[in-house]
Amino acid sequence: MTTAYLEDFESFTRTGGGRAGWLEELRQAGLERFRKGGFPSGKEEDWRFNNLAGITGTDFRLAGADVSGVRPEDLRPYLFAIPGVSTLVFVNGRYAPALSTPAATPSGVTVRNLAGAFAAHGDLISRHLGQYARLEESGFTALNTAFVKDGLFVHVPPAADTGPLVHAVYVTDGRADGAATHPRNLILVERGGRAAVIESYIGLATGAYLTNCITEAVVGQGAFLEHTKIQRESEQAFHVGTTHLSQGQDSRSLSFSISFGGAIGRNNLDMVLDGPGIESHMFGMYMGRGRQELDNHTSILHAHPNCSTREIYKGILDDRSHGIFNGKIYVTPEAQKTDAKQTNRALLLSDTARIDTKPQLEIFADDVKCTHGATVGSLDPVAAFYLKSRGIGRARARKILTYAFAAEVLEEIPHESVRQQLEAVVMSRLESLAEG
Repeated sequence: MTTAYLEDFESFTRTGGGRAGWLEELRQAGLERFRKGGFPSGKEEDWRFNNLAGITGTDFRLAGADVSGVRPEDLRPYLFAIPGVSTLVFVNGRYAPALSTPAATPSGVTVRNLAGAFAAHGDLISRHLGQYARLEESGFTALNTAFVKDGLFVHVPPAADTGPLVHAVYVTDGRADGAATHPRNLILVERGGRAAVIESYIGLATGAYLTNCITEAVVGQGAFLEHTKIQRESEQAFHVGTTHLSQGQDSRSLSFSISFGGAIGRNNLDMVLDGPGIESHMFGMYMGRGRQELDNHTSILHAHPNCSTREIYKGILDDRSHGIFNGKIYVTPEAQKTDAKQTNRALLLSDTARIDTKPQLEIFADDVKCTHGATVGSLDPVAAFYLKSRGIGRARARKILTYAFAAEVLEEIPHESVRQQLEAVVMSRLESLAEG
């Protein structure tokens, strides 16, 4: 089912999507890789638990460039009350300046849309865009690269700071039913810099569409990046997203991945610890209901000594939903004194919900502390009985225990406004829990 995408690429190029020089070459390389390989299949190890028929069996056409169908009041439930927040809104894959409220940034710091940044920052962008998201990874990466045009661009020079928060909001409205968008984000934090970025993916309509997004982030020596991805798309839509994070010596990162929407919602997190003394914390939380399929794949490469990573992913699955977790930690022979811990826990709220979990360690160094584990179960009947013995009804007890399960991840979010909004989403979901 690649013909529609090839036709859209020709139209995309004719109508101004193409750009002379390196960007055009990058897009052509992505197209050729997609033409040859197409979408991944269940025969590939990284995709064997996925049912991609809804994506591969549908001709999703490139979404139009009109951004006029979204009103400011449509976005209010998804924005954050944080002083100084810089909000950039993208509608159906295109920047919407009338809906955006970019804040003033410190001298030298750039926060703007990628398409608008090429003129002033083309040389910088060309050195990084497409250097971390490898075309051979999957057809989704190749397809995104073929249509790369707009998204978030953040550049933090040495020892600078973006300020309180950068919030990129990707909205798909009703006009994009049956369409595809391919947001591309680039975050560059140079030596000693700091940045806090949230990506929100939301759907204002209930139809089926495809969001195929990629974020490439580079954290320089001694720098810090806080990156959060929140996925609240239509439960009939398809979301495939990949975040590539490359960290330099003595840098730190804090990563959150929160998923509620999508008929299929897949998040890939690929981390390369490209220097000694790196510290990284990764948290994930996903809630599935109906027949949703929510998938999290993480890959962490420890390539240098004295690095530390902590990873906690938790899933709550109801009805006939399907969760997938595949976490891989790879430790090279040079990465002595590695300290890595990985945990995946899944809570099944019905007899028909299911989880496929596959934590992995590949260690080629002999002086390391590495652990991984996975637990799958239902609510603790002893804890439920204790609550009921205190006069709390069965349904209320289930909600309290389920929320407590999710809170371990949500409470780590440093921004109160973000944390409270996500807690409200979780509680709203829990209101629909069956009594049984």
